[in-house]
Amino acid sequence: MRSNALLSLVLCLGLVHAITPVSAHDGHSHDGHDHDHSHAADASAAIMTTRPAAKSLPPVQADDVFHFVVYGDRTGGVPEGLKVLEQAVVDTNLLDPDLVMTVGDLIQGYNQTPEWLDQAAEYQEIMNRLNMRWYPVAGNHDVYWRGPDAPPQGHHESNYEKHFGPLWYSFQHKNAGFIVLYSDEGDPETNEKAFNQGRLQKMSDKQLEFLEKALKDHKDADHVFLFLHHPRWIGGGYTGGNWDVVHDMLKSAGNVTAVFAGHIHHMRFDGPIDGIAYYTLATTGGHLSAEIPGAGYLHHLNMVTVRPDDISVASLPIGSVMDPKEFTPEFLATVDQARSVRPSLQSGELRLNIDGSASGELTYAIKNTTTRPLQGSLVFGSPDRPSRDWTSDLDHQHYEIAPGQSRQFTFNVNRPAGSMQTLTMPTVRTELDLIGETTRIRLPAIDQPLPLRVSAVPADFFTAGKDLALRVQTPQSAVRIPSDEFELPDGPFTVEGWCRLDEAAGYNAVIAKTQSSEFAIFMDEGAPVFDVNLNGRYVSAKSDQTIAIGQWTHIAGVFDGKEVRLYVNGKQVDSRPARGKRRTNKLPLFLGADPDAGGNPTRNFVGLLDEVRLSTGAVYEADFTPESRFLPQDSTVLLMHLDRRVGPFVLDHSNSAAMGTLGKAGDLVSHGR
Repeated sequence: MRSNALLSLVLCLGLVHAITPVSAHDGHSHDGHDHDHSHAADASAAIMTTRPAAKSLPPVQADDVFHFVVYGDRTGGVPEGLKVLEQAVVDTNLLDPDLVMTVGDLIQGYNQTPEWLDQAAEYQEIMNRLNMRWYPVAGNHDVYWRGPDAPPQGHHESNYEKHFGPLWYSFQHKNAGFIVLYSDEGDPETNEKAFNQGRLQKMSDKQLEFLEKALKDHKDADHVFLFLHHPRWIGGGYTGGNWDVVHDMLKSAGNVTAVFAGHIHHMRFDGPIDGIAYYTLATTGGHLSAEIPGAGYLHHLNMVTVRPDDISVASLPIGSVMDPKEFTPEFLATVDQARSVRPSLQSGELRLNIDGSASGELTYAIKNTTTRPLQGSLVFGSPDRPSRDWTSDLDHQHYEIAPGQSRQFTFNVNRPAGSMQTLTMPTVRTELDLIGETTRIRLPAIDQPLPLRVSAVPADFFTAGKDLALRVQTPQSAVRIPSDEFELPDGPFTVEGWCRLDEAAGYNAVIAKTQSSEFAIFMDEGAPVFDVNLNGRYVSAKSDQTIAIGQWTHIAGVFDGKEVRLYVNGKQVDSRPARGKRRTNKLPLFLGADPDAGGNPTRNFVGLLDEVRLSTGAVYEADFTPESRFLPQDSTVLLMHLDRRVGPFVLDHSNSAAMGTLGKAGDLVSHGR
């Protein structure tokens, strides 16, 4: 049982009579958590089944396995470093190893006794939340003295030994030896301590004598593990020390499997050297010069699995260990709720001038509508949608929002005058973490365009210039018109436009706002279809003829309150009885595509689109001759000539003054109509 094993750890610390036995660092009571980690061989362990003809499966391999965890440096400041350490303790309790080792730099240090004692108590309070024993290693931050007066002999060594334990010690767990060394002895004659001068990087004769005895004590162990703070084998400022002497002693012992150190705040592996693996940990709450997990710059712990013949070492990022019991239906509902949290505009607007300049002050609010805390950042721009031509005083605004609370952000955005051809849509990115009891859930980042509107345009804006059309080749070619940019009241209406179909295959949208609601003009293998959702079901008028590929065709859909009609080139081709209330949605209207449930373009047709008009009332009651270019009428709700753009925008020639946004692959081209 673990209680017996842990007792043996404490007893083993008294093996060297010249040092005071290390006090056990007890965590909380471990009621109900004692586990027998042994796997005794059992002849009855064969697989049992009532299936007669199935392939036989081998029994589980029986061996004496155990696990321990190693923490990296904690040094890096309060409260950030301590919060990471707290999460490491939560992770470790879920992993439930036999014990936890450290590699030094437990506290910030570099101070005098009163502050040192406060930091030591703070660190120990967090570590004592572990459900298993933990063992300290002294680092430079734990022993170096800083203050107006000369440091006492040994700096903080006496404080360390009084409150943490011996500077060097060893113990045995199961059939493995654990040895802790002290790599900041410095020069006891001058009381100098530093880690960048070779003459100060030597293990004293006294410590080497201890190491010799410890290795001898553990000569029958399957494995011996060594722990210290400074990775003196990497050279650099450690050159000139006597690590070669230490390594030769480890090599001669014949059963030293691995050495663990820290200090450099960067993961590194050296070896195996003469059969010894040298591991350097990054941090467990310490300062990182960069956060590049894939390159070894991260907060992590090492999980070591020990078997009689070998070991395995795995690095786990802090916060990556999850408790499956936390994922209750209630918690999953909270996650779903958190995914709907996003910034909402409270005030302000960006005005884009015809010379390309723009400016404005915006205020956004984020409200935590969940039952758990939220943490994250609000960032101007995003890697996927960089706002290269814009500047803002919004940097990385970090936040933590308690359940039911809100946080406001006010910032300025500017764009200098310049070419509209290089104009991009300014965006903000919301990065959000949901904080569970033991789990941090990183939610997908949300990119939102800022509310950019075009200022007054010249009087001849809709009449001057070339006749162009929208070219649609992919969903990202479509024009997006937000639902709140126009208002189409319930009742009779007409939607129409000119299109040139370049491909007939598929069921694709020409003009659409559908999603079990609203209306659309589709092409079904080249045959026009007009859909209207009334009282929750679609009524469809459909041509039984396909339109000519490569030729311009006028298509109009009319709902007059009694029937749905479809006109092709001014000729009625189908009608269906229809009454009821139009089912609406808040999804965008797409020119050239259909919105999915998330408001993204899908099912685009391939070809050209021009002169799109949406009107109240039944504009056509009989066959007619289509106009080549429409003019706005009193009944016009939207009129998109698709002739000119202002940056990414195409403008509406109706009283709605709506703005459509070209997709990133969208373009206006000469049409030859």
